[in-house]
Formats: sequence, structure tokens, C-alpha cells
Amino acid sequence: METAGCCFFDLFFTLIKPEYYPDMSENEVLGLSIEEWESYAEDKALYLERAGGFVTEESKIIEDITMLLPMQVNPFQKKELLRQRKARMQHALMNVDGRILEMLERLKLSGWKLCLISNADVIDCMYWKESPLFSCFDKALFSCCERLLKPDVRIYQRAMQYMNCTPEQSIFIGDGGSDELRGAENAGMKTVFTEYLERKPEERRRDLMKEADWHITDIAELPGIVSRG
Repeated sequence: METAGCCFFDLFFTLIKPEYYPDMSENEVLGLSIEEWESYAEDKALYLERAGGFVTEESKIIEDITMLLPMQVNPFQKKELLRQRKARMQHALMNVDGRILEMLERLKLSGWKLCLISNADVIDCMYWKESPLFSCFDKALFSCCERLLKPDVRIYQRAMQYMNCTPEQSIFIGDGGSDELRGAENAGMKTVFTEYLERKPEERRRDLMKEADWHITDIAELPGIVSRG
């Protein structure tokens, strides 16, 4: 079959959503709300360091987060934080929305090559090969392995090089986090802003819609859009 081109996908909040569940909620280990926990766990400086590949040990990720907390965290709690964080990421990767898997299969049957470009640390991507998504993709680029993060244009260029696709043959699909749509546009790709897994606040949605060539709320729309793109 002749190749139609290449679709480049974001991972988090585009294909999976790492939600909190009982026994998969780091915040509960410390008696914090999800919002309180994430204000420390998603600290920008820490995130850029670990997603940039400068933290390669799982335990060091947890250690760095706990250093920011306004409380003492004992060794048992640190071990439990790591266990629950890993369980949450594994659950998200193993339990992929069936409509997303159907959409990816439709794209492949139509001749599209599929490549993942994800800002991720070593915990985020450690269960990738166990995920049903793994067999759908021809290639996956994780920022912690590439030492490049979206929206740096070089990670998109590297992905296109791996896939042997030109910008004109390339479409990027994402929820807009990390300014990824702007980065893809700067690399010459067409862009699709998806809100299938998470709806954005109104002001943020308007801004992202300005950056994207297309906007979807139903992932089943995507094969039709890229075929016309």
C-alpha cells in the first residue's frame, strides 16, 4: 500500500489520561489533595530536568519531588509514592480507550505511518512496550531518551527524519500541552488540536484553536480530517 504520510501523536491527554484511582494516588500517601500534590510533582524545573533525560533513576524522581514538600517524608512513604506513581502510569498505558485504538487502526489501514512524540520521564514511559498502543506505532520518541522536549523544533525534525517524511507529508495531533502545536507548526507540520480526552478552559481553548489547523472533540473524526489534509 502506498504511504499516505505520517501522523505524529502526543501521548498524555491525547491518547491516554493518567487519572488517579485508589491505590494509584500518590497524593493520598501524604494526605494531600491531587491539586496540592501536583503543585509539587509538576514543578516546572523538576519536570524539565526529568523529562529532559537528566534524571534516569525512578527513585530520584520521587526524591526530588519530596524535597519540595513542606513536610518530612519517610523512606516507607517514598517507596509507596514510587509504587503508586508507577501503578498509575501503567494503568493509563494498559487501559487505552477502545475508540482511540480503532482510530489508530483505521489510519494504518489507510496507509498512514504513525509516530509518537512525547514529553516523558523514565517512569512515564517504562510500560510503553506493554501497552496496546505499542503495536500501533512505527516509532516512539520520548523526550527523556532523545534529550529534547516539545516544543523544540528539533524533536519534530528528528521524528520526521526517522519516519522519512517531509513536513508536507506530516500531521501532528495533540491536546496542546507544552506548546506542542506551536512547535509542530514551526517544524512545518499541519496540526490537529484534540479535546477528546480532556476539555480545556474556554480561554485556553480559544488560544489553541488559533494555533491549530483543525480542532476535534471526537477522536473518530481524525481519519476523515487527515485524509482531506
